[in-house]
Amino acid sequence: MEAKIGKFFESVGAFFGGGDQIPWCDRDVIAGCEKEVADAANGGSEEHKSECIMRLSWALVHSRQAEDIQRGIAMLEVSLASSSSPLQKKEKLYLLAVGYYRSGEYGKSRQLVEQCLEIAPDFRQALTLKKTVEDRIAKDGVIGIGITATAVGLIAGGIAAALARKK
Repeated sequence: MEAKIGKFFESVGAFFGGGDQIPWCDRDVIAGCEKEVADAANGGSEEHKSECIMRLSWALVHSRQAEDIQRGIAMLEVSLASSSSPLQKKEKLYLLAVGYYRSGEYGKSRQLVEQCLEIAPDFRQALTLKKTVEDRIAKDGVIGIGITATAVGLIAGGIAAALARKK
């Protein structure tokens, strides 16, 4: 019985906590990637510079700071146009989807992850992200319905109380 109660509270906590499996990135990792990009700009090959920028973009969209996430999104959107290979495009679309998910734009995230899956239908990270995004959209819908029902109930109760007072 205790195990069932524990699982119930765990599932409620996960529901409201968001418990996704997307990793976070610390500020020191971002700083290291920024240093790599600066060093590569001062004498590295274009390929090396591009790899460093991708690592920085990955770190930024996985950050806990909203401004880092927005910076990562902007970098990826600019570099997406110059993506020559389907592999590069797939990676950038996936990272953009992560960034939009982290910034709360779930519809845009789902659209990007679906574009990514058109290129690589078996891309496990993208499949996992798609499920995470869809779960979040469904959860937000349930919470929205609950808030609406509560508001309607409060309004109806207020009207009923006002009518009862008049009589």
